[in-house]
Amino acid sequence: MTAFVDEYLTEAKTILDAIDRTEIELVAQGLTGVRDAGGRLFLLGIGGSAGHASHAVNDYRKICGFEAYTPTDNVSELTARINDEGWDTSFSEWLRGSRLGKHDALLIFSVGGGDREKNISGNLVKAIELAEEVGAQIFGVVGRDGGATRKAADACIVIPPLIAERVTPHTEGICAVMWHLLVSHPSLQRATTKWESVSKPAAP
Repeated sequence: MTAFVDEYLTEAKTILDAIDRTEIELVAQGLTGVRDAGGRLFLLGIGGSAGHASHAVNDYRKICGFEAYTPTDNVSELTARINDEGWDTSFSEWLRGSRLGKHDALLIFSVGGGDREKNISGNLVKAIELAEEVGAQIFGVVGRDGGATRKAADACIVIPPLIAERVTPHTEGICAVMWHLLVSHPSLQRATTKWESVSKPAAP
């Protein structure tokens, strides 16, 4: 079993080494620009990526001073929209209700990024289309070829699918590394995190 542990961690390092650093910086600077101009950030994700979105909303608000929301934090509204209006519009109609505008941005976490032709993650695709319609910026942390997110994004971090048998776990795991990197980026971070604030050495 130790051999698998070593193999998995080596795989993760290989994927991390292959990620485009310039694109990470473009996402960081793009998000900073939205925040500093008074825009809001709407984070979208499905499944494990919905968990990332919820966690990241907390960090963007608390650490970065960025007004941020995700539709998957409101189970009542999300399930009502899915039940009454359908899955594909569950995010886009929530964004309409939130008055998504040209000063705001989407940040999408996804293993595939959405694909209209293959009918995958239709709610992400419709959310992207709405963002394009109103002029909101689009950013992503996505896997595989980036899908609809990468095609539409102002900047997009793509986690390459280098390990075919473990694309999903590596993409979702490294997604967490990427958005934690972003909230820790000097351009975005405004508040000291709790443990770092209490662990500072005493002044001489």
